[in-house]
Amino acid sequence: MALKQISSNKCFGGLQKVFEHDSVELNCKMKFAVYLPPKAETEKCPALYWLSGLTCTEQNFISKSGYHQAASEHGLVVIAPDTSPRGCNIKGEDESWDFGTGAGFYVDATEDLWKTNYRMYSYVTEELPQLINASFPVDPQRMSVFGHSMGGHGALICALKNPGKYKSVSAFAPICNPVLCPWGKKAFSGYLGTDQSKWKAYDATYLVKSYPGSQLDILIDQGKDDQFLLDGQLLPDNFIAACTEKKIPVVFRLQEGYDHSYYFIATFITDHIRHHAKYLNA
Repeated sequence: MALKQISSNKCFGGLQKVFEHDSVELNCKMKFAVYLPPKAETEKCPALYWLSGLTCTEQNFISKSGYHQAASEHGLVVIAPDTSPRGCNIKGEDESWDFGTGAGFYVDATEDLWKTNYRMYSYVTEELPQLINASFPVDPQRMSVFGHSMGGHGALICALKNPGKYKSVSAFAPICNPVLCPWGKKAFSGYLGTDQSKWKAYDATYLVKSYPGSQLDILIDQGKDDQFLLDGQLLPDNFIAACTEKKIPVVFRLQEGYDHSYYFIATFITDHIRHHAKYLNA
């Protein structure tokens, strides 16, 4: 699978690169960003996947979060894919900001219009890691995932649906119970149809209730002044309750005064990198 390099910039001794490739799962060209720390010049490093939120591309995280210094220090290769297929000429894909382009929701669509291209779940859990493992100096046995908002939802479901695949998981302001929130209802009905039993397969709150796997140590940061929290889009309390019931450890930090933006992410990103490094470098 040929990679085309779009850009490369030196940063904290490492290299921030962006590549384009033809995706088999998504049937279109896709871009992803990858940061190679200095350590990657001499040895294989752990891989940490970042999943971004609604309307984002591969650029938001790498330009706004300020993660590079911590990734460099801990020797982590950090991969940030785009959030949906692009330019598939599907009717309705560009009509709204919270569905279609920039809003793949990390599911494999089953509805006719979307099922050929909108397979972000398989892309981020299978195709992209295989491509990264084959193309960069990463250790395939040491992989973790984190994300923001829609991508926080993505990170949680990737970890919960694949016990043992990811060493650790964390999220900023994740959509924790999409089956019950307006964003989730819109996306899931569009991509997965009206049968709500199918929706639960991509809902962290439901997945954690039947999680059979090895112990996960989950870190979640949530801004207390996040408008989407106040609007009932994120529903972290439902997820925390389900984790408590299953005795799955989750550190949930409600951060006074913070909103949903990348200013919030940049404030706490070093904590998250450290959280993952503890497991990836163990």
